[in-house]
Amino acid sequence: MPVLIAVAIVLLVALLFAIDRANKAVKRIRRRREANRRLVAAAAAAEAKNRQRTAAAEASKALTSLIPAIQEHETPRHVH
Repeated sequence: MPVLIAVAIVLLVALLFAIDRANKAVKRIRRRREANRRLVAAAAAAEAKNRQRTAAAEASKALTSLIPAIQEHETPRHVH
């Protein structure tokens, strides 16, 4: 009888250990999924921002090609 109780206690401890490891694994998987979701969202936002900057730069370049740049004069101009 005492051997049976000892075996039951060892099995209970092993079961609790296995449950603990499974819970930790599930938490780790959830954290990784959440981190991956945030990373994908941040990458999409950065890509959109980059596209917006590129479009603004192209629009500015197109505007500059239509309107000549202001020329610098060698002598300072005075406003009266």
